[in-house]
Amino acid sequence: MPELPEVETYRRYFEATSLHQPIEAIDVEDQKLLTTDYATLTEKLIGQAFVSTKRVGKNLFIYTDGGSTLHMHFGMTGDLEYYHSSLDRPRHARIVFIFKSGFNLGFICPRKFERIGLVENIEAYLKKKKIAPDALDISLEELTYNIRKRKSFIKPVLLDQSTVAGIGNWIVDEVLFQAKIHPEILSNRLTDEEIERIFTATRFVLETAIEHEANYGRFPQHFLIHSREWDVSPYEDALRHKRCPCNKVEIAQTQVGGRTTYYCPECQVLR
Repeated sequence: MPELPEVETYRRYFEATSLHQPIEAIDVEDQKLLTTDYATLTEKLIGQAFVSTKRVGKNLFIYTDGGSTLHMHFGMTGDLEYYHSSLDRPRHARIVFIFKSGFNLGFICPRKFERIGLVENIEAYLKKKKIAPDALDISLEELTYNIRKRKSFIKPVLLDQSTVAGIGNWIVDEVLFQAKIHPEILSNRLTDEEIERIFTATRFVLETAIEHEANYGRFPQHFLIHSREWDVSPYEDALRHKRCPCNKVEIAQTQVGGRTTYYCPECQVLR
């Protein structure tokens, strides 16, 4: 699922390709992907141009010069592809913005969990959806308050977008590993120092992921993500990916809050 680093990469791609070009048409293959009816969408956007973007967690908002704001959510497998109109339509590009410049932007929706629509006010939308401040913007004080008001395992608390926006399963595992926090410690038992470690680790993990454009295989070798074996080639020692990069003990795999969870039993001791 696209998480904050992927959506930030999409945001930068969008800004590099699709701004300041009047929209000539919008081709929608499946209107079930729209959260705004097609007639309203075209009425508000055709003739307008995208001028800037804003990302909050996994949500991408795009401003137009006509005052409308477009919202994109990438669901499970969404993506963007900018291409010239002389080329074939990309596979699974179920919504296409056709620019007067001769270029198009395809919204890639392989599994049809992705959504596009207009929002009147971003802050009102976030409040309605109970989406907390973005993980790169939230203050230590806000994060501390949101964690302390809950009495649950810290992993599902961090996964809850009303605690902090944009971090999903592998990111939470990585943050807790880098912060040396067990995923099953109760959130209201965390000390100020432990929450500060989570805060610092969150920024570190996200900034690293964005720097590498969410290409997991390029992440530093001391990251826990390599233990998930996503980047193991048939020529590598697969067992290496099952050991903690810090002390070489075997990584534990369990379920926490119904989600597959990886952690080091020596680096992340439950107290």
